[in-house]
Amino acid sequence: MSKDKSKYDFKAMGQAIKEARIKKGWMREQLAQEVDLAPRYIMSLENKGQHPSFQVFVDLMTLFNISVDQFLYPDGENEKSTRRRQLDATLDGLGEKDYIVMEATAKGLKEAREAGE
Repeated sequence: MSKDKSKYDFKAMGQAIKEARIKKGWMREQLAQEVDLAPRYIMSLENKGQHPSFQVFVDLMTLFNISVDQFLYPDGENEKSTRRRQLDATLDGLGEKDYIVMEATAKGLKEAREAGE
């Protein structure tokens, strides 16, 4: 390990949490209650990039299906982006007939993109 121990900037992670919370339709107070934290602490995470404990970090990333790869390896290819993880979580709640429609839609999108290239 390098002796240069620069601190990680958690602002991008805080923004991802805020976006996921808003997308879910939750107020800060609802999120705070869900993870047993103070709303003010949630605000500090989201807006100021406060450094969370490891447990809080894990709890929030898993609650919102946020990929940590985008924060740890910002210049590399993410195995699964946050959007992909959230889509996967949404798809998990669908039935078999819904999957048929989603598969056809995905194939149509892919074909349209390839035809436009």
